[in-house]
Amino acid sequence: MTVTRMSRAFIPTLKDPPVDAVAVSHQLLVRGGFIRQLGAGLYSYLPLAIRSLAKIEAIVREEMNQIGGQEVRLPALHPAEIWRQSGRWEVMGDEMFRLTDRRGSEYGLGMTHEELFTLLARDELRSYRDLPQVWYQIQTKFRDEPRPKSGLLRVREFPMKDAYTFDLDQEGLDRSFEEQRQAYERIFGRCGVQTVMVQAHSGAMGGSGSAEFMARTDAGEDWVVSCPACGYAANAEMATSRSPHPPAPSPLRGRGGAEASQRGGRGGEGAGSRRFATPGVLTIEALAQPPYSVPPDRQLKTLVYIADDQPVVAVVRGDHTLSEAKLQTAVGASTVRPAQTEDVVALMGAHPGSLGAVGFTRAPVLVDQVLLGRSNMVTGANEDGFHLRGIDVERDILGHGGRLADLRTVQVGDLCSRCDGRLELYKALELGHIFKLGTRYSGPLGASVLSADGVATPIFMGSYGIGIGRVMAAAVELHHDDDGIIWPWTIAPYQAHVLTLGGEPALAELAEEAVSILAAAGLDVLYDDRDLRAGVKFKDADLLGMPLRLGVGRRGLADRAVEWKPRASHEVESVPLAELPARLCDLIAEQAAVLAPEPASR
Repeated sequence: MTVTRMSRAFIPTLKDPPVDAVAVSHQLLVRGGFIRQLGAGLYSYLPLAIRSLAKIEAIVREEMNQIGGQEVRLPALHPAEIWRQSGRWEVMGDEMFRLTDRRGSEYGLGMTHEELFTLLARDELRSYRDLPQVWYQIQTKFRDEPRPKSGLLRVREFPMKDAYTFDLDQEGLDRSFEEQRQAYERIFGRCGVQTVMVQAHSGAMGGSGSAEFMARTDAGEDWVVSCPACGYAANAEMATSRSPHPPAPSPLRGRGGAEASQRGGRGGEGAGSRRFATPGVLTIEALAQPPYSVPPDRQLKTLVYIADDQPVVAVVRGDHTLSEAKLQTAVGASTVRPAQTEDVVALMGAHPGSLGAVGFTRAPVLVDQVLLGRSNMVTGANEDGFHLRGIDVERDILGHGGRLADLRTVQVGDLCSRCDGRLELYKALELGHIFKLGTRYSGPLGASVLSADGVATPIFMGSYGIGIGRVMAAAVELHHDDDGIIWPWTIAPYQAHVLTLGGEPALAELAEEAVSILAAAGLDVLYDDRDLRAGVKFKDADLLGMPLRLGVGRRGLADRAVEWKPRASHEVESVPLAELPARLCDLIAEQAAVLAPEPASR
């Protein structure tokens, strides 16, 4: 076990946090001397952080090895050609750091390693007898984050564990995915970080499905939709809710309601629609105001996106928000982005704010499923300054080739899709993400094995990532108070912090004995032997947050006792040195029980 004397240690604590630090973990990790910022999204990990990261990595390795994982380490510098073969060189866009060597060859810094692991499998695995395989690494990743902030929560260079499974078929992939899921529950449980597993969007990773492990915290940048009644949870960008029944059609009153015309935009008009002038009206809110007075839930919002370089039109209710992740899933694209105004005008014949999908056939039209059965709706006429009333979604849009899809972002209070509960929304931080890739990479990159029948079969793959630095930061976000960090036992840089509260030689002797007992019990010990006032030492001990603090002061000299104080408690107890081994034995057993992994909520 390790014993470190603070008089010789590099622990540069600060009284105040950086002025730009908003996240609690950012503030406390900088103040405690765990990290220092080099540049935007770039951090140096100092000795205390290295110790915590090493303990997280050890837990990860133990759990990965337990399910048959074999550790490797692949390059962080990737030839561009490999990513071009998978189709992701362009898809990754500006998030990938790219460079050219002296010979003019293009490279990217690895933001993920699916391509490299697939090529390794292609070159080394020959037969179904070689499967299944589980390979993993703990490697540095690089991502050119547009807004690096919040300390270690959003960075450009970071340590990550990524694992990959290789199976003969979908059934094997399903088994591997479940093994990884259970391992993740154990990892986060052992790290003292409570998570919830949620349905997630696969994004540029592709594949048939994915799930995220989220820690509930206001420092998170994701939103999770959950149902307290049944435990359903999903990332807000992929969450579903029960579709409300369409309201009975009712007349709309407002200027222009009776104005009819045979002129229409490029989509034309529906059989029962009526065109009316709306000069200067470009938003849902403006159309809801007098003299038009069209409620947002009676409007159709028409949006144009580019999906893998092809235009697609999405239609949602006026008071709903489109989920770009759901749109991407619905069209099966690698990427989607809002179309530029000039592209919108060229396609639709009007500017945003006057768009509609009535009779439109020049691009695929996807209609949110909530709109099924809606009639007497209002939408743009595909002519600037005009809208259409009396729209029947089935007749005027779906009847011309539009198709239904789940496109809307769910709202707080929606009915759960699994039970009668009402959905809630909270912020969360993603710590891990697991994917069923299937043949997404093995197909394009030619990674196959011979089946028992001698047939070349693409390998079914899974990908599984954990942000090592994020786990450390999340532990701080979840476990702290006004005075500093409260480290979970298993990932604390040191389990015990011993303080001498005076300069007498007898105090130093008693402290040395206490340190020896702690080390003999298997604890890592930080020993504050500095010649400083007791108040300064107490402040630093609370800031650094080691789980157990032992103070050695004058009051305990006569009885050879130390002041026992768990970091998470306000109680201070005098414990004779002779009783210390037994107390430590009980504490270690107690911590083992507390940090036993519990299944993540699903």
